[in-house]
Amino acid sequence: MDLFDSLPINDTGLTAEQEIKALREELREQNYKYYVLSAPTMSDREFDEKMHRLQELEAAHPELFDPNSPTQKVGSDISKIDSFPRIRHRYPMLSLANTYSREEVEDWVRKLPPGVEIVAELKYDGLSISLWYEHGRLVHAVTRGDGTEGDDVLPNIRTIPSIPKEIKNSKFKINNSEVAVPARLELRGEVLLPWERFEALNKQREEQEEPLFANPRNAASGTLKLQDSREVARRGLTCFLYYMLGEQLPGKTHYERLELAKQWGFPVSDAIKVCKNVDEVMAFIAYWDTERKNLPVATDGIVLKVNSLAEQEELGYTAKSPRWAIAYKFAAERQLTLLKQITYQVGRTGVVTPVANLEPVQLSGTMVQRATLHNEDFIRQLGIAEGDRVYVEKGGEIIPKIVGKERPTQTLPNRDGEDSTDFSFPKNCPECGTPLVRVEGEAAWRCPNELSCPPQLKGRLEHFVSRKAMNIEGLGSETIALLYDKGLLHSIADIYDLRAKDIAAQERLGEKSAQNILASVEASKQVPWARVLFALGIRMVGETTAKKIAKRFRSIDALQWASKDELTGLEDVGEQIAENIVAYFADMRNLEIITRLQAAGVQLASSETEVAASVPQMLEGKTIVISGTFSEHSRDEYKQMIEDYGGKNSGSVSRKTDFILAGENMGPAKLEKANSLGVRLVSEQEFLQMLHG
Repeated sequence: MDLFDSLPINDTGLTAEQEIKALREELREQNYKYYVLSAPTMSDREFDEKMHRLQELEAAHPELFDPNSPTQKVGSDISKIDSFPRIRHRYPMLSLANTYSREEVEDWVRKLPPGVEIVAELKYDGLSISLWYEHGRLVHAVTRGDGTEGDDVLPNIRTIPSIPKEIKNSKFKINNSEVAVPARLELRGEVLLPWERFEALNKQREEQEEPLFANPRNAASGTLKLQDSREVARRGLTCFLYYMLGEQLPGKTHYERLELAKQWGFPVSDAIKVCKNVDEVMAFIAYWDTERKNLPVATDGIVLKVNSLAEQEELGYTAKSPRWAIAYKFAAERQLTLLKQITYQVGRTGVVTPVANLEPVQLSGTMVQRATLHNEDFIRQLGIAEGDRVYVEKGGEIIPKIVGKERPTQTLPNRDGEDSTDFSFPKNCPECGTPLVRVEGEAAWRCPNELSCPPQLKGRLEHFVSRKAMNIEGLGSETIALLYDKGLLHSIADIYDLRAKDIAAQERLGEKSAQNILASVEASKQVPWARVLFALGIRMVGETTAKKIAKRFRSIDALQWASKDELTGLEDVGEQIAENIVAYFADMRNLEIITRLQAAGVQLASSETEVAASVPQMLEGKTIVISGTFSEHSRDEYKQMIEDYGGKNSGSVSRKTDFILAGENMGPAKLEKANSLGVRLVSEQEFLQMLHG
């Protein structure tokens, strides 16, 4: 008989062995979604409860021990596409044991040796980072990774103004004794996206119909892994540091070292208190459970650390957590309210999004009346319908979300007390009545009436005039809606037929506004062909893809007659994008718009200057990997050079790699793979010589 056959059955109907295997698989998947994709599908509390259940089962069945269990390893945020150099941590970067119970916090404190001081700090909800300084200069910025090694995201960390790039070795004091900055120093902390920046980023993504970030932590994580440091800088990350590491560092306590870090110019929170007993700890927790809602950044709990470094050393570590620290996590705020009605919004690309209209309820200091329901599948999975009482949650997340429903104990309006069976997603567009379509493999229903459906048409107009497209100032969403309602705008071509007197006659505008709008319309006729192509709003043709297409097809006439095979031969143009382009030019209404744009003088072909300025394609057909740090140009600038000269950037080394542009501190994984495959390394100077002679 197999060993596992005799294990007890729990209330889930699974044996202990089966439940352990299922929990391990589920938690590994959630770790990947949380750390790598920055798109978790499980709440922190549910994850922690499942982790605790797994710990209990493994303790009860030591014969099933697995060193690769999620209970024994830190979740990994290492990039799967090898985009950044990987660095091995000098000291393991562990996670903290956590609890949602104040009673467990009290028990943890009381089990510590008598008289031990405890430092209470806010637990900021961001992405963990380790900053390495050598002789006062920032040389590496390493993510937690798997706790053993992480991604070096130094170029992106350099964009955060609050992080010192260099420590001035002035005179510093600790306990009235002067100390110098050590030759090697490591600071650990959290990279954060402030609420204000988060809201602005999500508003921008909503306008572009991109998936919204669920919370600032996911947004910060996604931002820090971007390849374009300029975009990282624009998003406005910040940072708080909470721990110092190194050999022969000054100070005997954790608090002393944090105070010293402040003197050295590091961003350390002021919300720190040295507690003498459990009552002071609980008072700190109670205060910040309310006051945290007024902070400009997200927090999700309190961290407690033994203050004495010697006592920390004595208490030691478990496989994945220090015994001298614990995190108390605030419970997500949840309310029960009535789902009064489900309405439907149509976006710029025709996606129909269901929205829950709720009986107003107070959550995290704001009144919540609406919450997205994402798509039909989401509604059916929750089993909700109008008239249900639903749970709305808004813990560390700024976006209200429905997380479940309460089975009615009495009959509510339009409901019979049973499970929801009366939900029906609309079959026709709620705006124009066109039958909806659902592309295979997609969750969303879409209105195919791109050129006549009012919200889609207004959205296309807004996209056309946007800064990265035609950059026509004065035509914001409200003005576009006004001109549309007055019958002056029904297509992007109508913009070039606008007359000053018609604009000036509209409410809130006038002659000055009309002159400014028309001047900007006239200036847009000089926008280059690649941006015009992006502005046309062909589905899935983004800014970068438009540049690559415009480089290959130097006029709209050439692009119009391109075959699907010719299009898919371009980098980043897959079958779906190619089909969308072919379908766009097959629609006579689009061809009529193009004819009108040409007549208006819009640039629908590369100018002679652009053609003359194009660089020789000496890297055409070559696949190049960039690794390491550089002195002459940034990584992003080198990537642009590779594209400009006809090459293709790749994030990973393979047999198809022609060579690696190798800088200082090249990633060890890439170096090892390059050696095993015989891929050539090209230095920064050799590369520049190759391009410029």
